[in-house]
Amino acid sequence: MDRIQGGQIGVMYSDFEKAFDKVSHNRLIYKLKLYGFSKDIITWIQDFLKDRKFRVRVNASYSAWDNVTSVLPKGSVLGPLLFLIFINDLVQCCEPYCEIYLFADDAKLFRHIFRDSDNCFLQSGIDSSNQWSDN
Repeated sequence: MDRIQGGQIGVMYSDFEKAFDKVSHNRLIYKLKLYGFSKDIITWIQDFLKDRKFRVRVNASYSAWDNVTSVLPKGSVLGPLLFLIFINDLVQCCEPYCEIYLFADDAKLFRHIFRDSDNCFLQSGIDSSNQWSDN
């Protein structure tokens, strides 16, 4: 392996706030289909996610029950795996511009900077990450 010397490393760290709470069930199922998961697995995951309800309590008053459509169940073994599947395409949209490491809801984008164009590539990776997050 060639040893690279000189330059600097440009890095951007991100933490997707309340990420597990913002995973759309419909979008997750769409991505599972795109990745080629079998119909049986997709049906099983849909059954795992469906018919979940929530309500809010303020002091002694409760809201009406409503459907949960965008939360991965906390404390489940399946939740973190589904989250990684959900954000997997983030890697694909950033990799043309920079390196990216993911751990749970944290992402680190970086690029070895030798010239000004490398800064532009890193910025393009950051912009792609931001666009992915907005979508």
